[in-house]
Amino acid sequence: GHFAAAAGRAKRPRGGGRQLEAGMRGILITCNMNERKCVGEAYSLLGEYGDLLYGPEQFSDHEERLSGSEREEDEDDVEAALKKEVGQIRASTEQKLRRFQSVESGANNVVFIRTRGIEPENLVHHILKDMHATKKKKTRVILRMLPISGTCKAFMEDMKKYTETFFEPWFKVPNKGTFQIVYKARNNSHVSREEVIKELAGIVGSLNPENKVDLNNPQYTIVVEIIKNVCCLSVVRDYVLFRKYNLQEVVKSSKEDAQQNPSSLTEDQNLKVVKPETEEEEKSSKEVKQENK
Repeated sequence: GHFAAAAGRAKRPRGGGRQLEAGMRGILITCNMNERKCVGEAYSLLGEYGDLLYGPEQFSDHEERLSGSEREEDEDDVEAALKKEVGQIRASTEQKLRRFQSVESGANNVVFIRTRGIEPENLVHHILKDMHATKKKKTRVILRMLPISGTCKAFMEDMKKYTETFFEPWFKVPNKGTFQIVYKARNNSHVSREEVIKELAGIVGSLNPENKVDLNNPQYTIVVEIIKNVCCLSVVRDYVLFRKYNLQEVVKSSKEDAQQNPSSLTEDQNLKVVKPETEEEEKSSKEVKQENK
């Protein structure tokens, strides 16, 4: 017990030795204050749906042995318990192999879970679709959960070069779609929001002139999240329907839900729902409040 606590304490500080950097993929999660609880909720939620979509995680034999849950019977043997404890600490240094691994995000109230061998966009869309349908609240401290399927250095040249290829699956001829760009920078003062949005929109336009901006209900939302000198990117569907990928909001019922179904990859995504004017206004005032979170 106290040995484990000490190990826990020793492991946590120093930024855990792992931090968000260009080249990672994963899931960016915002929370209010309690980051440790947020990480716990994230592991539990992602683990549940990860197993569902991709099957249980395969560990190497080595890790399998170390987790030792089937060896409960020798718990009372102090030496064995200690061995197991040491094994677990060693296992935690081998977590590079894990499907989900929390890394230091570089910003307060932001948790970054690095992913391995899965598609963050599909996984997060699946979670939100499920929560949107069942209206079952599954988390308390997680606010938004944004898939990050690409990262690069947060300098204009890097971002331009990177997104020219990164955007292709959605926007390059013959692919096309209506889109919007949402941008947030934390702990970074050298990038201009206007410039980034203008350049990235230009790149989308150059991939296919039929890609059109739609700020009300785009098929695709390009998420740009900059933390320090890392630019995190993804292209997500149903951003408006799923309340900006906010897990607290998506489980609340609303009259808009009745009129719209989440997009599935196979569906014709051009079926647009025309909403009455008044509802739209009501919603935009709600969104302004939302941004302040």
